[in-house]
Amino acid sequence: MKEYLTYDDVQILPKYSEVTHRKDCSISTHVTKNWELRIPIVSSPMDTVTECAMAQEMNELGGLGIIHRFMGIHEQADHIGRVTLGPSSAAIGVTGDFIERAQELVQSGCKILCMDVAHGHHKLVKEAIRRLKNEVMGKFDLLVGNISTKESARDLCEWGTDGLRIGIGGGSLCSTRIQTGVGVPMVSSIRDCVSIADDYDVPCIADGGIRNTGDVCKGLGAGADAVMLGSLLSGTKESPGSITKQGQWPNERLQKKYRGSASVESKMDRGERNNVEGYSTTVPYKGKVKRIISDVIDGLKSSMSYVGANNLEEFHSKCELIKVTNAGVVEAKPHLL
Repeated sequence: MKEYLTYDDVQILPKYSEVTHRKDCSISTHVTKNWELRIPIVSSPMDTVTECAMAQEMNELGGLGIIHRFMGIHEQADHIGRVTLGPSSAAIGVTGDFIERAQELVQSGCKILCMDVAHGHHKLVKEAIRRLKNEVMGKFDLLVGNISTKESARDLCEWGTDGLRIGIGGGSLCSTRIQTGVGVPMVSSIRDCVSIADDYDVPCIADGGIRNTGDVCKGLGAGADAVMLGSLLSGTKESPGSITKQGQWPNERLQKKYRGSASVESKMDRGERNNVEGYSTTVPYKGKVKRIISDVIDGLKSSMSYVGANNLEEFHSKCELIKVTNAGVVEAKPHLL
């Protein structure tokens, strides 16, 4: 039985470096075959993470925000129309009115269509890719996921995807692995998929399981071209939803809602009741997303300087991941907190 590893199982091995200052490290990357980002960060297409405000801010910061699909076609197209200053992106499904939705989104300026399904290695996905490429008029790239194996990466690349979204069952509010027993630890999943996608020059996005900046570094070091963030960006000013208060003044705490796309609450809002594989919660209000993205970028550039990488391509080749024991996991955390 093959051993599969996730972020806590590994650390990055420091190496000889000639990087004089981390600010000199370039972190530009491709998120699909035809679209480049200044920073390798994508906000998740969740209804409590990305609408036009988040997408706009991500564009201004150099990343990408993917507007969620849990709204009407015209409403989603309106969100796309309000995003400026870079490649706009929106999520679609693979059934129902997805062709009509995709067509209106592209006409509204959407540059990247994200096929947002739980299991991307599926007959419906294959057929949806074929139809989108043949029936939707206009120029767009197709980002498809989620997947987690070499076989799925090879098939999706052969089917015509322009970018891959990697990760099954690793989200902060995802209960897929608990409900179904299905999933692949993220580091091994990334490495397997990237080993195939590189042959097709198809960029890969690591989606799920990222709790801190170190996980971002490990995901990119494992070979991903970008990372998708959900929980880290939830509760920010730019995320959808209103701020609520808990407790009594002057010690009240500000919060915002954060929920998985397969949670009971989210599904009931869409008139669905079956196949619940997620949770809902509230998170502390975090202020502007710019502060979080800045911290992530600082940590990533510092990690690159530790291995002597001037850009992400060098980071992929120079980053060596070592397996650590449970004692190593404990040692890696601040001891006095």
